[in-house]
Amino acid sequence: MSTTSSDIVVFGATGFTGRLITRYLVSHPQFTQGSFSFAIAARSQSKLHALVQELKLPSSINIVQVDVTDFKSVEAAVQRARVVINTIGPYWRWGTPVVKACARNGVHYVDLTGESVWIKDIVNEFDYLATKTGAIIVPSCGYDSVPSDVSAYLSNKTLKAHGDYDVATSISGQIVRGGISGGTLNTIFTILEDVPQDKLRESARDYSLSPVRGEVFPAFRLLYEQVIPGETSVPGSFFLMAPGNTKLVQRTFGLLELQTITATQSGSSAEATKIARRERYGSSFAYEEFLIMSSRFSAIAFSTMFMTGFLLLARLSPLRWLLKKFVPAPGSGPSEESMEKGFFEIINHTTSTSTPPVHVKTVFKGDRDPGYALTA
Repeated sequence: MSTTSSDIVVFGATGFTGRLITRYLVSHPQFTQGSFSFAIAARSQSKLHALVQELKLPSSINIVQVDVTDFKSVEAAVQRARVVINTIGPYWRWGTPVVKACARNGVHYVDLTGESVWIKDIVNEFDYLATKTGAIIVPSCGYDSVPSDVSAYLSNKTLKAHGDYDVATSISGQIVRGGISGGTLNTIFTILEDVPQDKLRESARDYSLSPVRGEVFPAFRLLYEQVIPGETSVPGSFFLMAPGNTKLVQRTFGLLELQTITATQSGSSAEATKIARRERYGSSFAYEEFLIMSSRFSAIAFSTMFMTGFLLLARLSPLRWLLKKFVPAPGSGPSEESMEKGFFEIINHTTSTSTPPVHVKTVFKGDRDPGYALTA
């Protein structure tokens, strides 16, 4: 294993998403200018060398053999980095040792997880330690859940720019075309089969990741609707990513709310308190999101079919066994052509608690597959 330090180390570099991230980093202008260094890390030495040949990686990129089941191996790799990008999932199964090593050693960490049940565990276990070592741990830094989180944040920022307003509701409708990798499918099966039911129930609750509780929308509906003044009403269905994205948006709300409470109660400077109050969403904040559909009928039909299929998948282990025979294996994913045709658009509508309410519309969009090409 290389003993040379790097600014960034990509864990799982030989996997589907890891290869995309490696390809992006090596072509980044700041890398070619020598502004940062990075290493690729995986369990298989032969696959690492094959990746070097495939992408024609320069010799300046360090190669690190790491086994996430061996904590000493993980910690040794982490200690030689400033930032870890972890793509090794399912995170419920393999992610905790990497976060632990980063929290212990003051190394910053980002990943692509959508597993809120696992995020709850690492928050409970490592949040305090990370504050002491200076490690910044940021899960869900891809399509899960950056567009949702940033859209709500920007809408609140725009609202505050027009007056001393708090947020009442923040609703995001999503349009998306993207593929799915074998690793993502493997994660879904892992969550259904390996995670204890009590942990799933606890993490499914609104504000399960937030230190402060706000308001809530109904957990599930067959029909969703976004009504923006001056525009045609937009119907929508349940969205697979909505529960995880919502938990992350609620965590941002809670952290900003806690920052305000702490600043007020601890006697912080007037300027610090003013900044905290400007950033907070407000105690009446409620967030939800959905998948935009062409009509109410199609929205209701999709929600019904999705939830029926998901319940069957969750309850019938023979069905999961059969599906595993046909779905893509971990390490595989959408083709280059398919990723180029992907896109997403999220339309957020936020209202204030004032009477009459102030309305803010925020649009966040991107071309190419959001879960892979844009995330990487």
